[in-house]
Amino acid sequence: MEWINWISKLMIPAIIVFIPLYAAYFRKVPVYESFVEGAKEGFPTAVQIIPHLVGMMVAVSIFRETGAMQFYLQLFQPILSLIRFPEEAFPLALLRPISGAGSLAFVESVFRAHGPDSYLGRLVSTMQGSTDTTLYVLTVYFGAVGIRRSLYAVKVGLLADLAGFLASWIIVTMVFGG
Repeated sequence: MEWINWISKLMIPAIIVFIPLYAAYFRKVPVYESFVEGAKEGFPTAVQIIPHLVGMMVAVSIFRETGAMQFYLQLFQPILSLIRFPEEAFPLALLRPISGAGSLAFVESVFRAHGPDSYLGRLVSTMQGSTDTTLYVLTVYFGAVGIRRSLYAVKVGLLADLAGFLASWIIVTMVFGG
């Protein structure tokens, strides 16, 4: 097993070295010039999406600070207890589509309270990995290319998140018990 750790530590540096060398010597690509050109093209895109990022960050702050998350937790509490979904994991379902950093902080708090190898730790880990920051991603990507009508993408993305949350709950419960 020691050799697996040794190989894993070498893989990322090896890839970082291999790709530019392959491009320069076998494909005859001017690597540095290509990098600089890509950085030049990326800068206006970054400037263009800043207003969208600020808007999303403000929305996340409003959601947390106004007590909306607590409201939804109390609203869904009877349903959660009826279907035996752990109430401690539900805030992740609210945070994950909006904020990657917020949902990761929540997962860390579950780890501290219950441990990463507990049922809850495994559940929130699986939920975190099975879903995406849908609203954030759509804001950034659609804002970068100027798409204004995103209602269908939002619906499909949130439905995919719901499927990820439910599948995570079912599978973790079946494998690790609940």
